[in-house]
Amino acid sequence: MTTELDSVPAISDWYVEALAAASPNLATSLGIPGRETELTDYSPDGHEERSSIRRQAEAALRRLNVETERDRVARDVMLERLAYEAELESQQEHLRSLNILASPLQNTRQVFDLMPRETEQDQARLVERMGAVPEALEQYRASLAAGMDQGIVVAQRQVRGGIEQCRVWSGAGGSSSFFQQLCDSLGIDGGDHATAAERGYAAMADWLEREYLPRANPRDPVGRDRYQAASRGFNGIELDLDETYQWGWEEVWRIQSEMAETAERISPGATVAEAIAILEADDDRAIEGEDAFRDWMQQTQDETMQALLGTHFDIADPVQRIEAMIAPPGGALAMYYTGPSEDFSRPGRTWYPTGGATRFPLWRELSVCYHEGVPGHHLQIGTTRYLGEQLTRYQRLLAGTSGYVEGWALYAERLMAELGYLEDPAYYMGLLSSQALRAVRVVIDIGMHLELPIPEREPYHGGETWTPELALPFLIERSFFPEQMLASEVDRYLGWPGQAISYKVGEREWLAAREAARDSLGDAFDLKSFHKAALDLGPMGLQQLRDEMSRLRG
Repeated sequence: MTTELDSVPAISDWYVEALAAASPNLATSLGIPGRETELTDYSPDGHEERSSIRRQAEAALRRLNVETERDRVARDVMLERLAYEAELESQQEHLRSLNILASPLQNTRQVFDLMPRETEQDQARLVERMGAVPEALEQYRASLAAGMDQGIVVAQRQVRGGIEQCRVWSGAGGSSSFFQQLCDSLGIDGGDHATAAERGYAAMADWLEREYLPRANPRDPVGRDRYQAASRGFNGIELDLDETYQWGWEEVWRIQSEMAETAERISPGATVAEAIAILEADDDRAIEGEDAFRDWMQQTQDETMQALLGTHFDIADPVQRIEAMIAPPGGALAMYYTGPSEDFSRPGRTWYPTGGATRFPLWRELSVCYHEGVPGHHLQIGTTRYLGEQLTRYQRLLAGTSGYVEGWALYAERLMAELGYLEDPAYYMGLLSSQALRAVRVVIDIGMHLELPIPEREPYHGGETWTPELALPFLIERSFFPEQMLASEVDRYLGWPGQAISYKVGEREWLAAREAARDSLGDAFDLKSFHKAALDLGPMGLQQLRDEMSRLRG
């Protein structure tokens, strides 16, 4: 770092470039060119390189005297995240970074989904990067091994899930590997590089099973202290976990009542389960085949974009492009979104893992499209990317918390209902099912990790203490999502403590901010103006969102 980096934007630019240079996977994710044939070094040495970058940026920021509100907001956003990353490092969480959804194990595979592949040069880089997979996984194993030596390990459940994923991606069991399937889809020869990637993941599976699994933690709960820290990281706010747990139950019961009322609208006298069975069997509201389903998602997202454009949102031209994708097999069975590259040459994309399904009832999927696409993740993240000089590069590319991002997406689902897009009781039941899943996550995630009792008034095992074995039947009973997907969900919660609650916790903050603005402005309140003011602040933690929205109200 040089003495010339004496402003928030300058430090932000330096940090993004330095971190991207030290994290090739991240650079690809953000659309920053360079090092396209390399993979991130997840060894202790690689982690220390990135930590050094963080420490330099934090020290420079703390030396600044900011003069404008814009710089103050940008500095505070960055400092909050850097301080949390320092806390994670002090707990040595990088030495047990293994779960089924968001760890180096998945990042090393998923980076290939985001690489350009149109030109021969693009394809050559993609194949060459495959050859780097074995070394990247060996470096990752060095961190996990260092954690084992110190007794810092993850739960056996996460290890088993990781082993299964490695074997799917390596082509074990006679199926083609992810790498061979990718080469075949592009009509190119992966040669020794694709074979090396396959063997890399096969070796990773063997090592995890032989070396790591016997020393992994047989217990899933992480306890109150680790959970408190993790929830602070995912939400950017200090939560009263006991109050949040009780509020989660109130939401579960409220949504359950509304689902019963909606079932009556679908079929008088029907229970919720009976109404959903009717919706599942309705061929008029179902799509056959992956390609047809992807086409429906694309059409729905495009039509929603045009309907909201200029009415409730200002949407810049580059943000109006979005692509619906079918996710490669092997990962967790939850739809996800990847943002556009910095220059929008790669659009924002929604990814749907089918889990082998070929028939897709649509009653639930409309809300999913709103959540992942517009006005959910794509609108918020795409708008942030587009804001240019209004935000620092760090704010555009790296800032924010799951509570902010996922809270906005869940708020977006509810907003579409408020705007009249879910008046059909079938699609409204889909919204409620989505809301129910997120409310159930609050009570299960906190309940399992803190081993809290289920309320006495609750018919489902009231008075008993939460265990993973109790979680799946409760998820199925109260959210009505497919059992195959929900089994993956339980493993996800246990391996990613504090993230699952961020949807409802974040939605609560977004709704509170909107109601506070409405109360403050009265008849002058305008929904479009509220959305613009809020999104123009850029991503941040929920505590800062609460504070900044309060400042905007005067």
